[in-house]
Amino acid sequence: MTPMHALSVDVEDWFQVLNMAKTIDRADWDKLQLRCLDSTRLLLDLFAKRNAKATFFFLGWIAERLPELVHEVQRAGHEIGSHGYDHRLLPDLGREGFAQDLERTAAILSGITGERPRAFRACTWSVTRRTPWAIDELLAAGITLDSSIQPVRHMDYGVAEARTTPYRLAGGNGELIEFPPLTWDVFGRHLPVGGGGYLRLLPVAMLRAGLRQKERLGVPGCLYLHPWEVDPGQPRQRLGGLRGFRHYTNLARTERKLDSLLQRFRFVGLGEALAQRGTSWLAKLPALRAAELLG
Repeated sequence: MTPMHALSVDVEDWFQVLNMAKTIDRADWDKLQLRCLDSTRLLLDLFAKRNAKATFFFLGWIAERLPELVHEVQRAGHEIGSHGYDHRLLPDLGREGFAQDLERTAAILSGITGERPRAFRACTWSVTRRTPWAIDELLAAGITLDSSIQPVRHMDYGVAEARTTPYRLAGGNGELIEFPPLTWDVFGRHLPVGGGGYLRLLPVAMLRAGLRQKERLGVPGCLYLHPWEVDPGQPRQRLGGLRGFRHYTNLARTERKLDSLLQRFRFVGLGEALAQRGTSWLAKLPALRAAELLG
């Protein structure tokens, strides 16, 4: 069997990313142009062309305003996951606020799709040691597959000691599967290459190397990106410095680089990438306790 990797899209618009938090007031979001409808459709067309499937992690805020887009993604056979309601960092939400955010988003998505989301990705990988309660809240909300822990060191996120391959993560009331984004592990370091800015800024050969490394280990790798990353015509803000560089560099090249990977590797949604390896493989995944990893 040709190995299948996981592909994912965090469905949020150009003004909702962390880089814009100090530039665009959240109260002004409804005054701004929604562009993710067209850019997400561009990705849907590309995935259909290359016979790829993906998990689309929707913001509830977007799903409320573009339910037809959620329907299009579902009809195309892709998995629908939750990205929270309006892209707030988990430490800012707090435990009670996170529980409410999960339920609000689940209600919106299930009202559109008829199915409660079972997969989740936190805003800006914000399941970290600052949020040791997050896994228990995910389990309470019915989440069985999470992709929120970056196994790297980064100025905004990361749990450097986390595993770089899928694992079972136990909380106080059950366990879920944690599916980390792609890394290329070299010289004892986990280099993040899974997508987003890494897809735009790094040579695509590094992403290929990461995916082939995971194939040699017999595990799927996980790529991710955002609709705004295939939208070079989006309104530009004065971000400045490193954030401005990371946000706007190579937007015009994202689609081409992604397409080159879609032609070389097979991609499906996160759930299918795990399920196609079988229940015995899943049962043998390493098991960790959230209290130890995040405590």
